[in-house]
Amino acid sequence: MKKDVANYIFLATRNPHKTHEIQIMLGEEILVTDAIGAAHLPEIEETGDTFEDNARLKAEGISHYVSGWVIADDSGLEVDALNGEPGVYSARYAGPDCTDLQNTELVLQKMVGVSEELRTARFRCVIAVAKEGKTVATFHGVVEGVLTTEIQGERGFGYDPIFIPLGYQKSFGELSSELKNSMSHRSRALEQFRSWWKKNQ
Repeated sequence: MKKDVANYIFLATRNPHKTHEIQIMLGEEILVTDAIGAAHLPEIEETGDTFEDNARLKAEGISHYVSGWVIADDSGLEVDALNGEPGVYSARYAGPDCTDLQNTELVLQKMVGVSEELRTARFRCVIAVAKEGKTVATFHGVVEGVLTTEIQGERGFGYDPIFIPLGYQKSFGELSSELKNSMSHRSRALEQFRSWWKKNQ
């Protein structure tokens, strides 16, 4: 039996940090519920080769279990000096059960000795919207920046403490959540989604 929660968009994640961040970015006009955690639905395996592949897989997979719109986000860090790694493996770069800190430390370890001008990187986010097993739209967001040589700040999550967005001197881990959310890869993709959502209700 499909689960339905009126006036909610289902988010295909079990990451409470991501759910909270997305809800803040979307504001009160669009209510978000964690489909996997709150509704006890199965987690969809990320087997795609790209962020869009994985976002589609997750959104379509969860949409079979609920009545309503499902959004899924797949995002990660792409480091030029590492040939785009960690990329789609960002969440499990240091292993299947690794922590954010372990992932971050592995990237820093691999970047030891790389000069500042070659430490370019970007956060990329793709959001897929699905209903009844089909993706109906995708939205892309990117923020360019450089990597630090050490962990800087305790805010945010994931690779935030080692990523400095272009035009700033502080990492995402040091910037306020309001400032980060105004420019992040996820906020840029969500802004496109919000515009689409208003036109399709």
